[in-house]
Amino acid sequence: MEPSAPLVVTAAERPADTSRTPSHSYPGALVVVEGIDGSGKSTQLYLLKRWLEIGGFRIHFTEWNSSPLVKSATRRGKQRRLLTPTTFCLLHAADFADRCERQILPLLHGGYLVLADRYIYTAFARDAARGCTPAWLRNLYRFAPIPDITFYFRAPLEVAVSRIIAGRPRLKYYEAGMDLNFSLDRTESFRLFQGKILENYDQMVEPDKFVLMDGTLPVNKLQKLMRQILAELIELSRFGSKPLKKARAELVRSA
Repeated sequence: MEPSAPLVVTAAERPADTSRTPSHSYPGALVVVEGIDGSGKSTQLYLLKRWLEIGGFRIHFTEWNSSPLVKSATRRGKQRRLLTPTTFCLLHAADFADRCERQILPLLHGGYLVLADRYIYTAFARDAARGCTPAWLRNLYRFAPIPDITFYFRAPLEVAVSRIIAGRPRLKYYEAGMDLNFSLDRTESFRLFQGKILENYDQMVEPDKFVLMDGTLPVNKLQKLMRQILAELIELSRFGSKPLKKARAELVRSA
């Protein structure tokens, strides 16, 4: 059974909350998106990235499991089905540490707006679903900077799973959670695996101050809300490389 959905509020209903912005020593800002597969997070972050690029803002995009230093090792482990929950977790942690040291932190200190498609909360949700201890995971990633905004795109489990199944000719072994022996059927295993991940995400909403986004809203409405929340919580003029007046005019035209 799918867990009950947490309350999703619109920007108009949500009171101002300046406590969401963490204090840090660098001039940049970090915005991340999280959610189960098929929640719409990657689409929305791509649209936000293009909107900011058109406006001439200093941004950098990074995504989960993309370090060239680690990616090949992860791929070989998957191909040979050698990854245990712990080794899988540690490979992703090494990948993240490499990107954090080489990309995320230097650019934050350089005054960039960093956009991350999945962040440490992916590890907290997925690796815990694979049996890793939540406290151990938190300790493993304790070096990670706290995001200024964490957008959590929440779609009902069956909606998200249907989106993925419709776009995949065949689910991959680890993607479907086949290593966990939930089911011999890949689709059913994927649904059960994503259900556990969803439960873990929902438990992080309050303690990790997620900005909850309704993943069932139309793409354009969700994007408009995302831009509005971003502008409310982060002073975007800090990241403008073009004259502010010109940048604002271009943003209006692209909205």
